[in-house]
Amino acid sequence: MTRILLAEDEDVLRMLIVDTLEDEGFQIDEAADGEEAEELAKHSKYDLILLDYMMPGKTGLEVIVSIRENEMNKQTNVMMLTAKSQQSDQKAAMDAGANYFFTKPFSPMELAEKVREIVE
Repeated sequence: MTRILLAEDEDVLRMLIVDTLEDEGFQIDEAADGEEAEELAKHSKYDLILLDYMMPGKTGLEVIVSIRENEMNKQTNVMMLTAKSQQSDQKAAMDAGANYFFTKPFSPMELAEKVREIVE
């Protein structure tokens, strides 16, 4: 089963994404902030990591740097989820080590399609 880490500080959005991706057959681990996401990524191997750009504790950019330094998920695809849609924001995410950039607002089904594309 495909295992995904989702880090999103907005509770309603996180629940909506989790429900959608679980309905699609993915196993989801949830983090409500960057520090929690960093801890989960240190101890579990994931097929994909979805990170909100702006989170309390540590930003998605800071979490990516940590993930890329840890052997367990060093090669794992990372997708940034963000309302920040400027080219400079996307460049910062890619420079930090993100593989994909998905702009909010989005349809959970669109996200599920993109996730399926990445992991299959």
